[in-house]
Amino acid sequence: MAGSAGWTDAATAGYPATGGAQGRGSGQTPSEFLENPSQSSRLTAPFRKHVRPKKQHEIRRLGELVKKLSDVTACTQIVDVGSGQGHLSRFMSLGLGLKVKSIEGDQRLVGRAQHLDRELLQTLEKEDRRNPQGVQASCRRSPHHVVRWVDPTALCEELLLPLEDAPRGGARLLLTGLHACGDLSVALLRHFSRPEVAALALVGCCYMKLSDPGGYPLSQWVAALPGCQLSYRLREGACHALEEYVERLWDQAPSLRTHCYRAALETAIRVAQPELRRPGVQGIPRAHEVKIEQYVRRGLQRVGLDPQLPLDVAALGAQQAQENRVVAFFSLALLLAPLVETLILLDRLLYIQEQGFHAELLPIFSPELSPRNLVLVATKQPLGQAFSVLETEDG
Repeated sequence: MAGSAGWTDAATAGYPATGGAQGRGSGQTPSEFLENPSQSSRLTAPFRKHVRPKKQHEIRRLGELVKKLSDVTACTQIVDVGSGQGHLSRFMSLGLGLKVKSIEGDQRLVGRAQHLDRELLQTLEKEDRRNPQGVQASCRRSPHHVVRWVDPTALCEELLLPLEDAPRGGARLLLTGLHACGDLSVALLRHFSRPEVAALALVGCCYMKLSDPGGYPLSQWVAALPGCQLSYRLREGACHALEEYVERLWDQAPSLRTHCYRAALETAIRVAQPELRRPGVQGIPRAHEVKIEQYVRRGLQRVGLDPQLPLDVAALGAQQAQENRVVAFFSLALLLAPLVETLILLDRLLYIQEQGFHAELLPIFSPELSPRNLVLVATKQPLGQAFSVLETEDG
């Protein structure tokens, strides 16, 4: 595997070489957070700043995998799509020494990412002055940020453009997305077939936002299955954190009451405006601590309805009396979540394989920290045993 200063030197790569992530369903805190639950021991302080523990774990693990995949596929550039505030792009470029283009549709988030880039560079320059033997800031390259919405139904030329003149033989791009939302994952899968793209590392999420039709099914094999369609409710359920919910059940957490409250709110919405289905309800802080009537009125306001609509208080009381039944129903529905997510991910894997390419699904994150923990890795050429190397935690 080709080495670089940003990869072989643990300090340069942004993390000391200790610890490792636990596998799926271990029920244990990843060892990188044993000393401090809010700071990964595998990332140095500059790369932890402004980054929550969950995201620290994700950018480190996916960044490491992308670096290895880039090496074994001889890619010349990484394209991080749906990059948000740029935490992954920043770690890959300034921590691992990769050439990164960062694409995000929200101008505000791109501005924030560029500010954090400058702040990190200043911190690294100070470290350089204290340690002149290390890699100097002048040798580091920040991500190149682009504001662009990626349409899943059309080709995005910006996504495929190299940052500079391509080497002889042309650019070789590696596309990646960390929890690429809904149809954004579909866009990356479709762009993978382009000749400029040599590899893909994709972690999806928000399956309920997939277009119907168009976002699922993608493969001919799954499309031919009788009854293969997935309802919005099933796709939405597949996005919930099963491991975290089990803990709430064991603890009989008061927050479980929110399921009953939300069901009561939905009933009130359908009485007031029957055509309003699946409205996005902005979170109500500490909802379980308020009375059910208060919750419903706040919820009505959040979906644009009159919070002073007359409510049947007796009916609300009867609904709250069924709180445990609502929790039981939700729990049973949640048992289907891994099955539904598996079907969606296997559909994507088969879509890649049906085009004659090579793909694997690898567990990469600790599910206790990041429930959407499977990465779809795809290449144009077979990697054989290299796929297992990608999954291996670095020591």
